[in-house]
Amino acid sequence: MLDQRQLNISIIGTGRVATHLAQHLYQTNQKIRYIFNRSLQKAQALANQVNTNGIDDLAQIGDSDIVLICVSDSAITEIAQQLSQNQYQGLVAHTSGSTALQVLTDFGINSGVFYPLQTFSFDQKIDWQNTPIFIEAKSLDALQKLETLAKNFSSKIYQYNSEQRLSLHLAAVFACNFSNYCFDIAQQILNEKHVDVDLLLPLIDATTAKLKHGRAVQNQTGPAVRHDQHILEMHQQMLSDRHDWQTLYLMMSQGIQRRAE
Repeated sequence: MLDQRQLNISIIGTGRVATHLAQHLYQTNQKIRYIFNRSLQKAQALANQVNTNGIDDLAQIGDSDIVLICVSDSAITEIAQQLSQNQYQGLVAHTSGSTALQVLTDFGINSGVFYPLQTFSFDQKIDWQNTPIFIEAKSLDALQKLETLAKNFSSKIYQYNSEQRLSLHLAAVFACNFSNYCFDIAQQILNEKHVDVDLLLPLIDATTAKLKHGRAVQNQTGPAVRHDQHILEMHQQMLSDRHDWQTLYLMMSQGIQRRAE
């Protein structure tokens, strides 16, 4: 298997995923060859953080062992096409949870997937050792390179196919993105009444801690699962001036009741 110190890695993109990957590679003394962005200024800004070169021309990326595509899903195909046209010979891997490996293999390039299942924010550190990383590749050599790279980040490495990864991404949207939106609504409700939003934190911590010991359906509490119609109607009335929240409250309450039944 290829030694980790031999990997010569370039990163396409300067967003949250690209930034965290680049910073961790730099902090663990891995070799970052280039940071690419259509804006040279943005590419160089991230490159300066990790002591490498920023570029805005994909033709320059040819001497990299691995190219990690860390851009929006809609831009992956365009990047893959450009790399193919430039006859890039190394391994190309995207970091998307919802984009199939086939998007890269269609261009005849050596391709793979390197997907960290995590929520990324610029101002929050990542616990990489406990972050699952999902890899997929068309060839054994590519898979070994991605596994070598993944071991530099995490001890939780899984070989899942595109369909499995897509189900993970959908589940993650419900578990992370939608729940965070609910937290946002909760904070707005309390802010309107000048109530300290931090009072919710012990409840949130306890709710997530329960998931380590049992299935979510077994942990469900609240007025919906109790069929407490008086409370359900009172809450909906309180939301009468926010029809979007009121609709969400009703749909989720009905969903909880159907699941319980």
